[in-house]
Amino acid sequence: MPSRMQHPLASASRSRRSTGETPRRWRPAVALLVASGLVAVCFALASPLVTAVAEAGDAPDAADGYVDPQAPISPFDDVPALTRLRPSLRDALHAAARDAEADGVAFVVTSGWRDQRYQDWLRDQAVARGGAQEASEYVAAGTSSRHLSGDAVDIGYTDADSWMQQHGSRYGLCQIYANEMWHYELATTPGGTCPPQYADAGSRP
Repeated sequence: MPSRMQHPLASASRSRRSTGETPRRWRPAVALLVASGLVAVCFALASPLVTAVAEAGDAPDAADGYVDPQAPISPFDDVPALTRLRPSLRDALHAAARDAEADGVAFVVTSGWRDQRYQDWLRDQAVARGGAQEASEYVAAGTSSRHLSGDAVDIGYTDADSWMQQHGSRYGLCQIYANEMWHYELATTPGGTCPPQYADAGSRP
């Protein structure tokens, strides 16, 4: 341990050294340093929190039809993404999900009905990641997405999508985009023939 003579305040009077009292001429500087340090620590702790809250405030929620990509939902869940689907589509989805389950294939839903706020947010995210051209291949611009009217549902996982490619038309459910094996719409009568697929969302009129 350093001796008293090695202490930074060793130039203070003997009485101050003996009591541990900070010399009067140092007090304003010490107080300023302490205050500055506390402000810096508080700012460092608060900044990420403020940023996170701001970002969370901009993101859609369940009322907008949001489905957490890390926690897809059951086709039978009672959430806006499903309850606001067109009833005929929801009924067809339920029928397909039950029959797929009998075949040992479980369905999840990664997206269903969305409101305009959610759609715009998805578009902004896609543009930020890959640019406008790439975004147009997966996220319809403006009001053209069938998710907005409750006429589209995204199904996972891959085994469920493969099952749907084989059996979906039995329920009137068709894959619409060649690059989206998960996107299904009620596009034919049950047992009918599905229409030709669009290359991607951007090629649909």
